[in-house]
Amino acid sequence: MIYIEPERFEEMVAKAMDGLPAKFRQQISNVAILVEHEPGPPGLLGLYEGIPLTSRTTTAYSGALPDRITIYRRAICRIGRTEDEVTEQVRRTVIHEVGHYFGIDDDRLHELGW
Repeated sequence: MIYIEPERFEEMVAKAMDGLPAKFRQQISNVAILVEHEPGPPGLLGLYEGIPLTSRTTTAYSGALPDRITIYRRAICRIGRTEDEVTEQVRRTVIHEVGHYFGIDDDRLHELGW
């Protein structure tokens, strides 16, 4: 386990979001990206909560609260041994949770290597 300062970890998450291809970043709206500094649910490094983009309709999504992507700092730091490993895991976790936002399920994400 490595300790990463909360502010540094948040920078890693922001950089991972900024590193998404522009065509995907431009489609992301009404999503709060959060960093949870507590461990989070067992076995999870991140969590997407909301209505995936593929399931939204104007009537079913009108006035909806923002979706949430939560990245769990302690869970990721627990499996990393170096800052580079944590940075890479943050990137992978962000991509995985953003994939859920776009309606991609876990099985397909794993097939794609995420």
